[in-house]
Amino acid sequence: MSTNTSSARAPEVIAPGSGHHLHFLNHLATVKVRGGEDGALSVVEFSAPRGLGPPLHRHDDEDELFVVLSGEVAFHCGDDRLMAGVGGMAFLPHGIPHTFQVHSDTASFVCVTGSRVRAPRFDQMVTALGVPAPEASLPEPAPIDPGRVADVCLEHGIQVLGPPPAPLD
Repeated sequence: MSTNTSSARAPEVIAPGSGHHLHFLNHLATVKVRGGEDGALSVVEFSAPRGLGPPLHRHDDEDELFVVLSGEVAFHCGDDRLMAGVGGMAFLPHGIPHTFQVHSDTASFVCVTGSRVRAPRFDQMVTALGVPAPEASLPEPAPIDPGRVADVCLEHGIQVLGPPPAPLD
C-alpha cells in the first residue's frame, strides 16, 4: 500500500529567530508555521511587554495551545485562571471565551492552533493585523483601532467579546 504524499507538507526545522516577523498590536509576532490549505496547525511565536493582553475573545473552531518560553503569563479561559511560567502550557479550547496577560516585565510564548473543521486561520489573522518588521524587535506602542481588530478577527473565525485585561499596577 503506498501513501500519496504529493500534497503533504514537507518536514522542516525552524531555526531560532527565523520566521515572518510582524509588529502585531504592540508586540512582536513571528509566524513559524502557516495553517494554509493543507495545514492542520499553525504556530506563531510572540514577545510582549508587561500588561499586554488581547481582548476577551472566542474562536469558532480553533483550539490554542500556549507554551511559555520566558516570563510569566496569566491565562483566563471561562471561569479558569491559570498562571504559567517558563515551560508552562495552557490549552484554550475553541468556543470558550478567553484572554491572557503578561505579568512579568516581558514574556515570550508560542501559540499552536489547530482545528478539526478547517485549516487554522489564526496565523492569517495575525498577518492581516500585523505590520512586517525587518527584525525581531518589539514595536513602539501605538494606538490600536478596536473596531478594525474586531472586524479582522471576525473574518478569521474569532469573535471579540470584550476589552483586553485591565492594566497591571
